[in-house]
Amino acid sequence: MSHRFTIDALKELIAARSDGEQGLRICAEHVRTSELRAILLTHLHDCAQAVQELQSLVRVLGGDPEAGLPAAGIRGLSATDSAAAHRRWADLRAALACDEDRVILDECERGESRALEVYRNALDDPLPDLVRAIVLRQFEDVMTNHDQIRDLRSQQSIRANLAAGNGAQAGQH
Repeated sequence: MSHRFTIDALKELIAARSDGEQGLRICAEHVRTSELRAILLTHLHDCAQAVQELQSLVRVLGGDPEAGLPAAGIRGLSATDSAAAHRRWADLRAALACDEDRVILDECERGESRALEVYRNALDDPLPDLVRAIVLRQFEDVMTNHDQIRDLRSQQSIRANLAAGNGAQAGQH
């Protein structure tokens, strides 16, 4: 029985999680607060574990997790995926230049949203039961991480608005 399509879906998940791992590593290095850094490092650890688990699944199915995706462009990415990855890294660099935790969290949330999209696509495919169970569990983990980052970003926005409001009020007195 050929598992070519399942292996391809798993490799797309590996690529998405590896990209997320890199983005989280960079963001964790640049956030200002130790609380946010600790949360991002936990998410980074989760990403790394997910990648290892997905790579093991590819091996069990007879594939090579290091090999590029079939019918893909340079380095395993189609032209569309390559352009999207380039835009993502450009956005991340711009967020880092702002040096604000809220802006960095925006990029983290965007990265987790991208991972959710890839997981949804994989779950739309007919996957063997064991693979589906693992992919579904990881999807739920990514959803939890996404929601936590979204909530943290919202808290940062509220704090920024309160600080701006207090500064404006102090200037009026």
